[in-house]
Amino acid sequence: MMKYRAEIDGLRALAVLPVIFFHAGFSWFSGGFVGVDIFFVISGYLITTIIITEILNDKFSLVNFYERRARRILPALFFVMLFCLPFAWFILTPSDLINFGQSLVAVSTFLSNFFFWIDSGYFSTDAELKPLLHTWSLAVEEQYYIIFPIFLIIAWRYGIKFILFLLFFSFLASLFIANYGAYRAPNATFFLLPTRGWELILGVFAAIYLQYNEYSKSFLVNQLLSILGLLMVFFSIIYFDHSTPFPSFYALIPTVGTCLLILFCVSGTVVYKILSSKLFVGIGLISYSAYLWHQPLLAFSRHYFSQEISSFILIFLCLLSLFMAYVSWKWIESPFRNKTIFNKNQIFSFSLVGIVFFIAIGTFFDRSNGGINYYNTQDQKILKNFLNASDYVMERFSKIQLKDFETSNNPSMKRVLLIGDSNAEDLTNAIHESNAIDNLDLSGYYIPARCGSLMINQSRLKKYQATDCIQLQNFFNSQKLAHLIEDADEVWISSIWMAWTLDFLEESLINLKRINPNIKIFGPKYLGEVQSRDYKKFGINIWKNTLPLGSNTKFPERRARLMSTLHRLEVPFIDLQIKLCEGQETCPNFDGENLLTFDGDHLTRYGARKLGNILANNKDI
Repeated sequence: MMKYRAEIDGLRALAVLPVIFFHAGFSWFSGGFVGVDIFFVISGYLITTIIITEILNDKFSLVNFYERRARRILPALFFVMLFCLPFAWFILTPSDLINFGQSLVAVSTFLSNFFFWIDSGYFSTDAELKPLLHTWSLAVEEQYYIIFPIFLIIAWRYGIKFILFLLFFSFLASLFIANYGAYRAPNATFFLLPTRGWELILGVFAAIYLQYNEYSKSFLVNQLLSILGLLMVFFSIIYFDHSTPFPSFYALIPTVGTCLLILFCVSGTVVYKILSSKLFVGIGLISYSAYLWHQPLLAFSRHYFSQEISSFILIFLCLLSLFMAYVSWKWIESPFRNKTIFNKNQIFSFSLVGIVFFIAIGTFFDRSNGGINYYNTQDQKILKNFLNASDYVMERFSKIQLKDFETSNNPSMKRVLLIGDSNAEDLTNAIHESNAIDNLDLSGYYIPARCGSLMINQSRLKKYQATDCIQLQNFFNSQKLAHLIEDADEVWISSIWMAWTLDFLEESLINLKRINPNIKIFGPKYLGEVQSRDYKKFGINIWKNTLPLGSNTKFPERRARLMSTLHRLEVPFIDLQIKLCEGQETCPNFDGENLLTFDGDHLTRYGARKLGNILANNKDI
C-alpha cells in the first residue's frame, strides 16, 4: 500500500489555484497554466508508484487499475457535465451549442485534447468561452493510463534497467519534439500526448528513484532543493505568459521544480510545513473537482454577461469553484471511491451508461443544429442562415493567400496587396461578391487579430503576442513580403484594430510608407453583436432588432483613435461602418430573411455582397 504524503495534496493545491486564477484572467497569474504541468508530473509519480508497488507484491491487475481510475475520474466529471447541460441549452447560441455538443462526445471518448487542438488554440480569444476546454488535460492523462500500465507489464520482465533505458529515450524524444513543435506547431504541441509525455515521464523517474532509494538524509540538501523547487514553480506562474513557447524547454522549469518538491520536500523542511498545512491539504483534496468546476462556471458566466466580467464577480466565481468542488468531493468523489458502497461491476456499469448518455446528448445537440430544428419553419430558415454564414468568412481569402502579382496585358489591372485579419477576409469576400475582382490583381497576407497588422521591432511586441505572432512578424519583415509591398500599386490594410495595436499604428504606417506610400486603411465595422443571453431571453425576434451604430462600448473610442492617427499621417481611410450602414445613425443586422453579419462584425454572403456593391459603386475599390 502506498504511504500517504500530505505534502503531495498540498502540491495539488499549488497546481490547481494558479490554473483557476489564470482562466479567470488575473494578470498576476499569467503563467498559471503551468498548474496542468504540475498535475502531469504528480500523476506520473503517483500512478507509477502504485503500479510498481503492486507489481513487486504480485498484486497488479489491469482491471483493478482501470477500476480505480474510473472511480477517481468519471463520477465527478459526469456530475459536472450533467450540470452543464441546462446552462448550455438555455444560454448558448445554436452555433455554440453545436460546438458544446461535439465537445461532450470528445470528452466521453477521451479525445477532447484532439478536439480542442483542431477546434481552437488554448490561448485563443474564444477559448475562454468553451465550458469543457480544460478537459483536454484529462484526455492526455487517460491516454497515458491506457498505454503506460501495458508498457510496464510487458517491459518488466526485462528488468528495471531496460525500462529506464526506454523511458529515458522516450523522455528525450518527447521533450525535443515538444520544443521544436512549440515554435512550429504550437497548438498540436500544446494538446497532444506525444509532446506532453515527457512531463509524465519526469514523475515516473521520481517514482522509480524513490522506489529503490531512500529520501536524502541531509537536512540542508532537502531544505535547499525543496525551496528551489518551490521558487521554480512560483517563477513559472508569475513570469510565464501566453507568449512563452510551451511546452518547450521553458516547461522544464515548473516540471523539474515539481520533481524537486516530490523528492526533497520531506518532514522538517520549510516547504513541507507549508504544503502539509491544513489549508493546502484541504484544497489539494478537492483539487480535482475544483479543476473540473472552474472552467464551466467562468465560461457560462462570460456567455451570459456577454462582456468583460468585473474582478469582484471573477473572485466570486473562483470561490464558487472551490465550494462546488467541496460538494463534489464530499457527495460524489468520496462515495464512488468507497468500494463498500459501489462495487466493481457497478462502477463499470455506471461508467458505460455515463459515456453512452453524454455521447447521445452531444450528438443530439450537434444533429439538431444546436436546437434549431425545434423552432418553427420560418425561424429555422433564419437561424440556419445564421449558422451557414459563420462558415463563409475565410472562403475567398484562404484561396488568395500571399502570391506574386500576375503578369497581365491589361494595364487597368490594379495590383493590390491586402494585409490584415478576418476583416481583410471580409473585404476580400466583398470584392468577389461585387465582381470588382475583375479589375484587381490581388495578393493577400493574413495576420490573426491578436497579432496586429504591424511593421515594427518584434522585441517590442513580446508582451502582447504569442509565439506564432512573433513568427508572423518575422515574415512580415522578410524580403519576400517587402518586395510585394514595393511592387504593389496600392497596399490595403483591414483590421479590427484592437486597442493595443493602435499603440503601434503610427510607427507601423511610417515604416510601411517608406516602402510604398500608396496605402489605404479599411474598417473597422461593428453592427452590434447579438449576445447569447439576449438570444435566449428574447428568442428569434432578437435577430430582427435594429441595433445602434457601434453598440460595442469600446468600438467608438478605438475608431476615433484610428481616424486621428490616419488624419495626422494623411493616410486614406475607407470607413466600412459608414459605408455598410449607408450613413444612417442605426444599422440593421437583419434584413428580411438575411443577416448582414453573423456576430456583429463578420459578414455573411449577403452582407459581403451589399458592402462590395457599395464600395464598387463609390470607386473605393
